[in-house]
Amino acid sequence: MMGARRWSFKEIIDGKLYNTDTSQEIAYDHKNHPHGWSETLYRTKKGAWFFVRNAEYTISLIPLTAGEALRWLEQHASADQYIHTTLEHFGSKVEEA
Repeated sequence: MMGARRWSFKEIIDGKLYNTDTSQEIAYDHKNHPHGWSETLYRTKKGAWFFVRNAEYTISLIPLTAGEALRWLEQHASADQYIHTTLEHFGSKVEEA
């Protein structure tokens, strides 16, 4: 687990169970969002990607394709999280500019 926060969330979408307790937490976006929400990216044991948005009074779970997960990382993860995750889960290295 990446941070001190811990809560459980489960949702069935298109007949598949997404469960924060049994999935690997990949990255956490804790930036100061104007509406006070945060997002956490997960990967299930079977390789499915999803993120959970924790807004003030609402929790949403959004399934992602691998490409969408990679874009989420680019936009929300720290540089170190992005470099580590792309190597570990996508088998690619980030190219120097």
